[in-house]
Amino acid sequence: MITPRATAIDLNADLGEGFGRWTLTDDEALLSVVTSANVACGFHAGDPSIMRRVCELAAERGVRIGAQVSYRDLAGFGRRSMDVPAGELTAEVAYQIGALEVFARAAGSRVSYVKPHGALYNRTVYDAGQAAAVVAGVRLAAGAAGLPVLGLPGSLLLAAAEGAGLAAVPEAFADRAYTPAGTLVPRGEPGAVLHDPEAVVARAVRMAAEGVVSAADGSAVPVAARSLCLHGDTPGAADLARRVRAALGAAGVGVRAFA
Repeated sequence: MITPRATAIDLNADLGEGFGRWTLTDDEALLSVVTSANVACGFHAGDPSIMRRVCELAAERGVRIGAQVSYRDLAGFGRRSMDVPAGELTAEVAYQIGALEVFARAAGSRVSYVKPHGALYNRTVYDAGQAAAVVAGVRLAAGAAGLPVLGLPGSLLLAAAEGAGLAAVPEAFADRAYTPAGTLVPRGEPGAVLHDPEAVVARAVRMAAEGVVSAADGSAVPVAARSLCLHGDTPGAADLARRVRAALGAAGVGVRAFA
C-alpha cells in the first residue's frame, strides 16, 4: 500500500556529536539546511560547551531544537544496548532534556521535541518497558504540556507516546537500510548504512513523495514519515543534506518543521 504523497516534510539531523576537543558533526553547515536539530545531551556525545553553541546557532537560524537522549555510553557512542532499570532510565532521560533546556532557553529558544539515539532508539522499537521509561522521562522533564517524540513508524515508543497524550512523530532515514518489516538493518550488518549520495538522495525523495522505501530484499515498504533524518556523522553530510533538500524541492515536496 502506498501512503499519500507528502506536500512537506521536516529535515532533522543529529548535531553536537563531539566532546571536548573532539568534533564529529559539521553543526554550522548542517544548521543552514535542516529544520530540526537533534542535539546530543552528553550521554553518547556532547558536552556543556557544545550544547550551548549548537543551541545558539540553531536559535539564530530558526531551527527547532530537539533533545537527543541516549543510554549513558560515551565510550560506545550510545550504540550499545543496555539493560537500564526503568526508573533509572526515566530519570536519565529527564536529566538530559533538562540540561539541554537550560542552553536552549539561554539562546532564546526551547527544547521542542525528544528523539532517542542509537541503541535506545532501536530498543524502544520493540521493548515496551524501555519505551514507557523514555516517555515517562519526557513527561517528568516537560510536565503536563509534554513534548513531541520522534521515533520509527509502528514502534512501541510512538505507541507509548500516544498513550501518554504526547505527539508521536514518525520519521524515516534516507541513509539506512530497512528490513522488510520496516525496521532498520542493524549497523553491524553489511549494507546497513548507505554511502552512495545518489542512492541516498533518490531514497529521500521517494520516501517523502511516495511514502515508500526499498527494503534490503528489494520489497517496497511503506513509510509514513513526517520527518526525515540526515545523519550528521556521515562523511560529506552537509553537502548531502543540501542535495537532499534541493531534490525534495524539485520533486514538489516542501521542507519545514513538523507541526
